[in-house]
Amino acid sequence: MKTPPALAHGLGRPTLEDVAAVAGVSRATVSRVINDSPRVSPEAREAVHNAVRQLGYVPNKAARTLVTRRTEAIALVLSEAENKVFDDPHFSTVVRTATEELSTMDTQMVLMLTQDETTHARVLRFLGAGHVDGALLLAPHKRDPLPEAVAGLPIPVVFGGKLWMPEDGLHLVDNDNVGGARMATEHLLGLGRRTVATITGPSDEKAALDRLTGWQQAMGVSQERAAQLTACGEFTRQGGEQAMRELLERLPELDAVFAANDLMADGALRVLRAAGKRVPEDIAVIGFDDQPAVAPLSDPPLTTIRQHPAEQMRRMVRTLLRLVAGEEVEPGREVLPTELIRRASA
Repeated sequence: MKTPPALAHGLGRPTLEDVAAVAGVSRATVSRVINDSPRVSPEAREAVHNAVRQLGYVPNKAARTLVTRRTEAIALVLSEAENKVFDDPHFSTVVRTATEELSTMDTQMVLMLTQDETTHARVLRFLGAGHVDGALLLAPHKRDPLPEAVAGLPIPVVFGGKLWMPEDGLHLVDNDNVGGARMATEHLLGLGRRTVATITGPSDEKAALDRLTGWQQAMGVSQERAAQLTACGEFTRQGGEQAMRELLERLPELDAVFAANDLMADGALRVLRAAGKRVPEDIAVIGFDDQPAVAPLSDPPLTTIRQHPAEQMRRMVRTLLRLVAGEEVEPGREVLPTELIRRASA
């Protein structure tokens, strides 16, 4: 193999023509190899790959896009406020995992945050203009029009969690929120606790409603009693603190609490500590998520339900990339199991 004259004189980065000269094939053959065309002999393919390695050739992505009609970029769309995305450990896990998983496939992730009509319209224009090969969309809030609009775009989409619209023909990956909440409540009842309250998340989020359903299934109480045992809050420490204060005022006999996420549970622990309540001796507490930055570091360390947002995102990415590649993937909702992680709070 010879070195092309341009490279020999240090005149720039290797080109398609340089690879063809070193491999001893035509420029068209090099293009077919780089774009994974089957119309190339094994000998020519090997020669091109050897030349690419020798020269350190990097394909021109803009030119490759014209051939493959692929951008090698995927959008991760979150219908959440910026402060929630960057402050909540759950979302940081989601974003980090998507970035890492896509990078192993030489695909760029485009993070898009949207929470009002103006940003919704901008996201839809971007997705519909062919800037990305597909989209990952985390289950949004009730009355959010984005999922239905995105599902109607001519690009593959994979959703995370349950939706507020019909899911027929869609691809979704979810965690077993109902089963996890039921497991947590049954554990508290198994400890002999008699008054097991719940701090539930916002009623416009499917995960919060599913966790409330799991608690109700385990408790088997009337709707009136369930209302007495329930306090609602945002998925934040402050939300957990406020709800815990309400429950202490309303239920002097309270001896256990299931909180719908770890941040709320940690907020509840702070209120109980300030009120002179011992955990778990006086009141046992269980959270949901098993966030490494929250649950093991709580005081006391938090018993919780472990879900797997990283695995959820990995499966979403892999499903989407299969769809982008043109594979037939059966639509439906995949549900990942949850598990009880016992620590000192219950």
